[in-house]
Formats: sequence, structure tokens, C-alpha cells
Amino acid sequence: MTTCTLSPADKKAYAIDVGKVLVKKHGKRKSYTPLQVIKASQHTKYDLDWHGWAMSLYSTSGDFTAYHDSIGETCDYASMKAEMAYDITDGASESWFDINLSWLDWPELEL
Repeated sequence: MTTCTLSPADKKAYAIDVGKVLVKKHGKRKSYTPLQVIKASQHTKYDLDWHGWAMSLYSTSGDFTAYHDSIGETCDYASMKAEMAYDITDGASESWFDINLSWLDWPELEL
């Protein structure tokens, strides 16, 4: 797996910044294409190759995997998504619900 080093604080800020750009440009959606995520990332102050981290939050697992396969990278969607979720909640799962991400159209969870 190719990884980029981001601090938890950077991941949190990056996730929020990319999400805001996605919603502004494409409206609220359950997911965005990898290209949309890349372009949104380029419009943040984090214009680095951190796209995979944002894709783990905003793209479907199928789109994430297809994109990384197409560029010859092997990345683990589930572990990257879990790491991003952990970092954007400051490591406390219960604080996940304290973060205002109402501008995103997150999918409904089926238990």
C-alpha cells in the first residue's frame, strides 16, 4: 500500500476542506467520483497527492479500488476509511457525532 504521511489534525482539516469543495461544486451526494475528489482536493490548501485519503471518505469502495488499480497502486479502502474516521473524530468514536458534517449527504447505515 502506498501511504502518505498526514497528521490526524491535517487529515481532519483536509477531509472537511475537500468535502466543502465537493458539495459546492457538485451538491450533496452519497459519493463522488475519484476525478471529482481529485479536482476538489486541488482546490484546497492541501494540493498534494493525498487524494486516496479523501477518496476513502467520499468515493465508493468500487470506485476507490478501480482508480487505484488504474494507476498501479494497491490501497486498502477499509483501513484508510477507518483511519480517516478515527482521525476526524480525534480518536474517539463517540465524538464522531459532535462534528458538524451536515453539508454532506452520508449514506444511511443498515444494521
